[in-house]
Amino acid sequence: MAEQSSASDDLAPEATRQRLTNFRRALLRLHKTLLDDKRLAYERVYGQVTGGELLQLVINHEQFAWLHSISELIVSIDGMLDAEEPMTSADAESLFTQARTLLKPSEDGTDFERKYYAALQRDPDIVLAHREVTKIF
Repeated sequence: MAEQSSASDDLAPEATRQRLTNFRRALLRLHKTLLDDKRLAYERVYGQVTGGELLQLVINHEQFAWLHSISELIVSIDGMLDAEEPMTSADAESLFTQARTLLKPSEDGTDFERKYYAALQRDPDIVLAHREVTKIF
């Protein structure tokens, strides 16, 4: 009986679930802003693309590949929010930790960190979207 109550104590409270939902929304805005930035850069070189062409570029083109990490994080959040098993506080905290690790811009870091750093230097809308995401951490 004590095991049951300790397991239920670890379930994420509604506030944590709401925080994760808000984080997902902010992360989607950041992803869209980064995608818009990359689309503009691509179109300057290759010309305008349709929505369908953009989707193919996002999936297959190396210029957009670094954004896959954010897409995967969003999918992980969706999976947790939609899972049949209730999420625990530890599950939610794990996703926030993963996001904190991922969204660290650095001039000298990994490929993602360098590209993210450059995007933040280039576009104030990305800075605002980044700020919105990091406030939720």
